[in-house]
Amino acid sequence: MYPGAHAAERPDHPAIVMAGSGETISFAQLDEEANRLSRVFHDLGLRPGDHVAFCLENHPKFLQICWGAHYAGLIYTAMSCRLTTDEMEYIVGNCGARAFITSPYMADQATELLDRMPAVELRLMVDRPIDGYDSYEDAVAAASPEPLPDRISGTDMLYSSGTTGRPKGVNTNVNPVPLETSGTGVSTLAVLFDMSKETVYLSPAPLYHAAPLRFCMAVHILGGTVVVMERFDPEHYLRLIEELRVTQTQVVPTMFVRMLKLPEEVRGGYDVSSIGAVIHAAAPCPVPVKQQMIEWWGPVLHEYYAGTEGNGFVYCNSEQWLAHPGTVGQAVLGVIHVVDDDGNEVPVGVEGTVYFDGVGTFEYHGDPDKTAASRLANGWSTLGDVGRLDEDGFLYLTDRKAYMIISGGVNIYPQEAENILTMHPDVVDVAVIGVPNDDFGEEVKAVVQPVEMPVDEEASRRLERDLIDYCREQLADVKSPRSVDFRPELPRHPTGKLYKRLLKDEYWVDADRRI
Repeated sequence: MYPGAHAAERPDHPAIVMAGSGETISFAQLDEEANRLSRVFHDLGLRPGDHVAFCLENHPKFLQICWGAHYAGLIYTAMSCRLTTDEMEYIVGNCGARAFITSPYMADQATELLDRMPAVELRLMVDRPIDGYDSYEDAVAAASPEPLPDRISGTDMLYSSGTTGRPKGVNTNVNPVPLETSGTGVSTLAVLFDMSKETVYLSPAPLYHAAPLRFCMAVHILGGTVVVMERFDPEHYLRLIEELRVTQTQVVPTMFVRMLKLPEEVRGGYDVSSIGAVIHAAAPCPVPVKQQMIEWWGPVLHEYYAGTEGNGFVYCNSEQWLAHPGTVGQAVLGVIHVVDDDGNEVPVGVEGTVYFDGVGTFEYHGDPDKTAASRLANGWSTLGDVGRLDEDGFLYLTDRKAYMIISGGVNIYPQEAENILTMHPDVVDVAVIGVPNDDFGEEVKAVVQPVEMPVDEEASRRLERDLIDYCREQLADVKSPRSVDFRPELPRHPTGKLYKRLLKDEYWVDADRRI
């Protein structure tokens, strides 16, 4: 199935609802716009397998642009609105985009990119085009609404968020199939999360990220409604669940934390009983946070561990998690292997790097070295995470290998301290990193976004000591921060991932070494 099939069956059914404005786009409107845009691409000379790129905020046109590229059989790259101009230039060039679509929200960078996209033949901007860009609306209105003949499905080629280095384009090597054919991934979502044409799916995250983009398009394939939040606000999110009778939603753990820190009377004032599945992934969820969410919402939480690379899918429901607290689940797609630094599998309960095999291959576009670094000689591939398996085959993630701190020869995974500090009532957000120490190589530092910034140096020292003591009450001294810095906001990707690379670079810039 695809939106056109649902447009034929129930044309007026809402495909997209914008949470802020209330703008509603029916399946008939979505299908017509996608057909017209596919014609724009086709008239330009783009054919299946060619690339296009776009960079927009959570805009009403976002998913329509995705479907237009999909209808045309193109490879489409959705780009983060938080990228620098240099990063945007790199991605547009690296993916080989022949068309680029953006919005006035990105006007400054769009202007800077004009002379830095030599291979781009079509530049469109929604709403109010600037010099150098044509009107998206005019281009689409002038195109035929008739479907292209003999259509095959396009596919995304998304870029990693760049939390541990330059963004990497993930080519999942998907074979072209007729547009009317839905993938097995959609069937998996329908079964695991009980999605159907009656689904009302609330998406509070940026659509350019892999999970929100792919889940929203899967909901459209099934014929359900996608409610798009322009930006996440915890109370507005709860209000939308009650008012729209949301049935499924996907969040990141920081959103759980923000909801749990709302006043009790606010949290208790909204009816969330319509929710059948709350899906979360993308970042570690502290055990106490998930326990509190299950107590509040019931056993409707579903967790998965996977990557843009599509090399495996690990899943657990609430009942499984309660029996194995802290797990991210068992393998649903692929086989999990935990290996040591020599590539040998380790025993149950022993930590190592997590690899998958038995699922489709991927490569990092134009970067054979990064592709090779993600593989073992036998073909197993990794996302770079460290974890362990228990006797029942449930996976527990320790942290990303790239974030490990080595202090005095001791391996320290920051996630342990982060999970503890997150629960402190005065903490909104926290990142734990390794910073230079002449005696031990690295020492543990916490960078905290407090509920209220300390008013002076004395208040800062008092809160720092309180947080260090709080952590040491539950964790070994060597794993606890030796110092705490406070900031109004951390450099966190909207999908929930911390830009630890940016934080670490600040502290290591004057050091004559990197570890």
